[in-house]
Amino acid sequence: MKTGLYETLVRAGATRRDILKGAASMAAIAAASGAGLGALTRPASAASELRSKILQIPGVGKGQPTDADFQKVGELCLEATKANVKEGEFAGVELTFMGLNNQNLHNVLFRGFLKPWETYTGAKINWIDLAQADYNARLQQSIATGTVDFDIIEMGAPFEGDVCGKGLTSEMPDWVKTQIDFDDLVNYLKPPVGTWNGKQYRVTVDGDAHNFNYRTDVFSDADLAKAWKDGGGGGEWGVPKTWQQVQAVTKFLKGKQVKGQDVYGYLDAPKPWGGFGFYFLGSRATAYAKHPDDKAWLFDADTMKPRINNPAWVRAIQDVIDALPSEPADQINADPNTTAFQQFLAGTGSMVTWWGDVGSNVKTNDSSVVGDVTGFSILPGSDDVYNSKTGQWDKLASGPNYAPNCAYLGWGVYVMARVDSDEKKKKAAWSAAAHLGGKDLSIWTAMYPSGFQPYRNSHFDIPEWVAAGYDEAFITSYLKSESDSYNHPNAAIEPRIPGIFQYYSAAEDILANTFAGKMKAQEGADAIAAAWEKLTDQIGRDNQIKLYKASLGL
Repeated sequence: MKTGLYETLVRAGATRRDILKGAASMAAIAAASGAGLGALTRPASAASELRSKILQIPGVGKGQPTDADFQKVGELCLEATKANVKEGEFAGVELTFMGLNNQNLHNVLFRGFLKPWETYTGAKINWIDLAQADYNARLQQSIATGTVDFDIIEMGAPFEGDVCGKGLTSEMPDWVKTQIDFDDLVNYLKPPVGTWNGKQYRVTVDGDAHNFNYRTDVFSDADLAKAWKDGGGGGEWGVPKTWQQVQAVTKFLKGKQVKGQDVYGYLDAPKPWGGFGFYFLGSRATAYAKHPDDKAWLFDADTMKPRINNPAWVRAIQDVIDALPSEPADQINADPNTTAFQQFLAGTGSMVTWWGDVGSNVKTNDSSVVGDVTGFSILPGSDDVYNSKTGQWDKLASGPNYAPNCAYLGWGVYVMARVDSDEKKKKAAWSAAAHLGGKDLSIWTAMYPSGFQPYRNSHFDIPEWVAAGYDEAFITSYLKSESDSYNHPNAAIEPRIPGIFQYYSAAEDILANTFAGKMKAQEGADAIAAAWEKLTDQIGRDNQIKLYKASLGL
């Protein structure tokens, strides 16, 4: 490599290891096109020295980050805090923070990030750690009994109706909006998300949309291609584009092997997961149920009549029932954590839907064996889509119907209103939230296992990921699947209505029995619809209609 090119790449943020590892491809890019080299250097040269530095902690491909890494990143990102808070300003303040500890993520990282913040500000944080399956129950108990015992909460937008709607949260001060560069959020996470009655309440720390993760080695395997053709498989062997194809491939792969290892198709997550597991049926259903001419897909917008028992949702439920015999043994007892972290990352299964965590974990999680053979797309589509207004299945002139599931709208950090009477404590709580939602710290959480995925416009700078150690083809595929999901014109948007996790939890319990064969698909769906109708009446139908319409922009 020419000295000048080497020096240019180093200035662009590439390490010597990166250059040696990818010298051929980098030189090819530079030689083939001045625009190619320009694409590599322009954003990286504009990136701050700080971002380049934290993204090498510990470095992609150098093992999973440790608590020491979290603390180091948190310390390096403290400058924004120091601009608004004097050293020792919060001495004597104690805050309680409630959040998740799934897979040693979420709160586990927050502790490390906030340790240097505590040292600098003098505040002390006490932690309430929850498993995902316990989260909704713990939160709802606090609300119902009026015993909110935390000052800061990690929470998703679907709970805003339950929490912000009851006046339990503190309104975000303007200085926080400036500190976190609020305008950098991707459009679908901007207000009304994070707001209630026009007031801003949340520091966003996550995106969230389900994408489709698949094994490239499986779908490029010549022996499987021949077997598929010899067996009369439809079309060429390749990555499924529709749920109909996912079903066919999953059944075909039963009993097949790749490189001497058993290979399976799609991985369903039938086991209840505190309401969060419902999203995975949702990702099978949206292509069937979300018609491009209708923003509603979960309830009728004018009546709140559930659509869970219409033909679209029943087809999705039946798909799971039909696919389970072709999936790994005991798949009925797999929750979403199992499918992503214990199966797909470990090389079991060739297709899984999940939030964006799979994309960062396949490259940086110590348990991953599929970092070099994983590709991404938006969720599969459907050859036809159910029209709830006509009661007919439509075939679109444009081809299959795609409807990415913008599930959960991402995690955020919220400050509780109980700190508002103490200005020092209030500022401390918001400062902690702003530190976790800071722009520079956020690019680190997007790149490494954290429980969070890209959610800012500044997260979609491909050269910054390449400079950090991701290969360009991989990260381009991943970020495109995220961006295309966020910006899809027919995206299925999460309803921000009170009690939404009561609906989801009730559905999960009934679905577990349905997937286990105790009920037919239609029977299970009808039972869910009946339970949802009771919930709507209990919560208040007229207000639910009003809020559901608002969440859909109607």
